Amino acid sequence: MKLYIGNKNYSSWSMRPWVLLRQFGIAFDEVMVRFDSFDAGSTFKTTLAGLSPTGKVPLLVDDDGLVVWDTLAMAEYLAERHPEHALWPRDARQRARARSLCAEMHAGFTRLRTVCPMNIEAFFPDVGARLWAEDGALRADVARLDAAWSDALAGSGGPFLFGPFSAVDAYFAPVAVRLSRFGLPLSEAAAAYRDALLAHPAVEDWVADALREQDFIAE
Repeated sequence: MKLYIGNKNYSSWSMRPWVLLRQFGIAFDEVMVRFDSFDAGSTFKTTLAGLSPTGKVPLLVDDDGLVVWDTLAMAEYLAERHPEHALWPRDARQRARARSLCAEMHAGFTRLRTVCPMNIEAFFPDVGARLWAEDGALRADVARLDAAWSDALAGSGGPFLFGPFSAVDAYFAPVAVRLSRFGLPLSEAAAAYRDALLAHPAVEDWVADALREQDFIAE
């Protein structure tokens, strides 16, 4: 199968399925589509034309041509296609909680996404400190993340949210990058989880690739 992604330095959404595939050793070809522009005539948009109904990345194209264009759907499809791997927790109750957390991340935390964009090669602790002091909505997003992570970890014992690494951890990997780059404060348990994500081999591989890109985009 093929996974179409954007620049690794910036594309938080692309990071999720890439890390998941890499973690479980599922073979795929990576197709990087550079963020040259998001205008209709850009190389980015024209490359995806005819493949994706949304014109966005990531995009999973299976061997038979099936196109999956949503990251949650990708996680579900990969889990169904590869039942030999525990992409989701095996326990039904834990699986329901993991899916709930993924859905919450998928649709929420708007302020964190807006004011702390992913930019792997750069660190912004001064900006993070100012935002933390001034932005109550950002503090609320981080507080909710902290509570969700701490609760799951207390139940599982870690090191990941439901014990072994699963789709929900791949989902939160880009958040760990944002929190670390902006130096946003976390409780001891949540900080340990953030660090475990950043030290995961698949996440480290993505970050290393991002640092090698040296492709800096003003937007």
